[in-house]
Amino acid sequence: MHQQVLEIEGRGRGFTDVSDAVQRVVAASGVRTGLCHLFLQHTSASLCLTENAAPDVRADLESWAQMLAPDGERRYRHDDEGPDDMPAHIRSLIAGVELTVPIGAGRLLLGTWQGLYLWEHRRYPLRRRIVVTIHGA
Repeated sequence: MHQQVLEIEGRGRGFTDVSDAVQRVVAASGVRTGLCHLFLQHTSASLCLTENAAPDVRADLESWAQMLAPDGERRYRHDDEGPDDMPAHIRSLIAGVELTVPIGAGRLLLGTWQGLYLWEHRRYPLRRRIVVTIHGA
């Protein structure tokens, strides 16, 4: 087993491709066949596996999330860190904070059009931590 924490410098709301960073952890582990588990140590961002070729997919996902959990909604009581605070928690809960991807031949077995993304739900840049745990042989 191999474990490493990735620190990702955010740019604010939106998607950051972490596929290459995770692949480097897989390669360093020496595991040829197994599983790569990712866990995000935060409650206002998410991890997702989605389209990596067409940026419009990620833009549409962000638009959908804004409709689902709009900033500044008067029904929200929790706004300790601003009007995007509670919506970020809702989006994180729906999109999730963990993923598991198979490893084969020492590589993540992602599909042709799949990428691993940190999906930031807060408006401003934050540093995020992803625990990457590799199991296998």
